[in-house]
Amino acid sequence: MPVSTDLHLNPFLHVDADRIYNPLTDRQLTPADAQYAVVRAFIDGGASGEGLERDGWTVRDDVSRRYHLKVVSLETMTACNQKCYFCPVSIAPREDISMPVEFFEHIVNMLTNYRPTIESVFLQSYNEPTLDRRFVDQCRTLFAADLPVAILSNGTGLIPSKVDALVEAGPLRYLCINLSTLDRHRYQHDRGEDHLGVVLRNLDYAKNLHLADRMNIVVLGIGDEQHDRDFEAIRQRFGGTRFEIERHVVMDRAGWLDVGLKPPERKRHLAGCDNVGSRPLQHMHITPRGKCVLCCEDYDEKYVVGDLTKNTIAEVLEGNEVAKLRRWVYGLEEAPADFICRNCIFARER
Repeated sequence: MPVSTDLHLNPFLHVDADRIYNPLTDRQLTPADAQYAVVRAFIDGGASGEGLERDGWTVRDDVSRRYHLKVVSLETMTACNQKCYFCPVSIAPREDISMPVEFFEHIVNMLTNYRPTIESVFLQSYNEPTLDRRFVDQCRTLFAADLPVAILSNGTGLIPSKVDALVEAGPLRYLCINLSTLDRHRYQHDRGEDHLGVVLRNLDYAKNLHLADRMNIVVLGIGDEQHDRDFEAIRQRFGGTRFEIERHVVMDRAGWLDVGLKPPERKRHLAGCDNVGSRPLQHMHITPRGKCVLCCEDYDEKYVVGDLTKNTIAEVLEGNEVAKLRRWVYGLEEAPADFICRNCIFARER
């Protein structure tokens, strides 16, 4: 894109009724902040904006190669031992692939350059990370690199010996267990496997240990009365432990599945991403083969922005492909009609 010398509003801002958020600096303004009124006045054409450039609210040039890396999904293998109705694995399981140890260590070494901004390195995408025989060693490698380790898990592989090892070496920054019900038959129906007993034994062992600074159980469902009952039952069972219980409604994975939350129609005027921050500006998704994809919803890996077997992390995050996709996501250039964000509940619109 051509460089401009004219001062203009940062095109990546998330401007809402009572909040202005800058994903490139991870700063937000609310009406309680003095600068909020100044930014609002600039948006409305009533201020020069000169004093806003230093903090990134206004810019003069193309910012599509800028980023603020907060979250990394580092998937080390593709295997999962469940077939959950809310996951594409249930209908299109992937080929078994494992990331070589040396390559994993190479990626971790590159990630250390981003310690000041990284809040979580997840060993998860569409896999079950605790099944990897190298799982504890992978966590130890990240601990040794002083990187914050985060785990999303169904809990099946989180056996006491692994819990003890992680408590000793860690703790994790974040642990989230997805648990949809305490009813064995519905659990098996929803996930394709009879794992509830082992999951509850594992969680009972870990529930009062400092396994992670933040420990959550997310109760997944479709938002109906049964979902409410399951949430209440799980909340009561794990009340008073280190686990915080949250209720989440599943979504359709940007049109991949026919279940859960989805947009009423394809989004025409894209204006950003609200998927746990901003996926194209704050997240990096790495597959076991080292491919970097735009978003976790891209199960088919259609939007590859780099390859860590050939590129550095900086080259990926500052590259032509991701810059183009950022402009598509934020509506700076017109995205194709079938672009993934047009089907995503987290896509912002003008």
